[in-house]
Amino acid sequence: MTLPLEDIERIKRLKYRYCRCIDTANIDELTTLFTEDASVLYVGGSYRFEAEGRSRIIEALSMAFHSEALATHTVNHPEIDVTSPTTATGVWYLKDWFCDLRHKIITDGTALYRDLYVKRDGEWLIQRATYERIIEIVTPFTEPPNITAHWLAKHGRKLPA
Repeated sequence: MTLPLEDIERIKRLKYRYCRCIDTANIDELTTLFTEDASVLYVGGSYRFEAEGRSRIIEALSMAFHSEALATHTVNHPEIDVTSPTTATGVWYLKDWFCDLRHKIITDGTALYRDLYVKRDGEWLIQRATYERIIEIVTPFTEPPNITAHWLAKHGRKLPA
């Protein structure tokens, strides 16, 4: 069996950039990771988010990773199959933590991403990203954690009062 290892490595980098961009509110770079006709479906224990079209996805993500949020997303255990010279699928194990200071909740969980990728003009892009939660723990708080660094406070979208 031969594997298209360069394509697999480029897809890994694509997914890693996706996580970095959402955690740091790098919306400009995040926009370059999706096809124009991309779609997402994220299903948690307390939410279901679905969007079609890159602009709608990017707008929603920029609202979610705002200046009153803290986030960390780690993906690992990639199972990537290159199905043709220009298409691939991927399954990733997600571990994430999200703190919403405005609503005073912390969400901690795991999920399985199931993605579709396409190669356009030599670059791999996300065409469809989905996940369904394996574990989701939502914990309300009255006092925020002792935050000593907060990237999104500086770089995330400012929400209206």
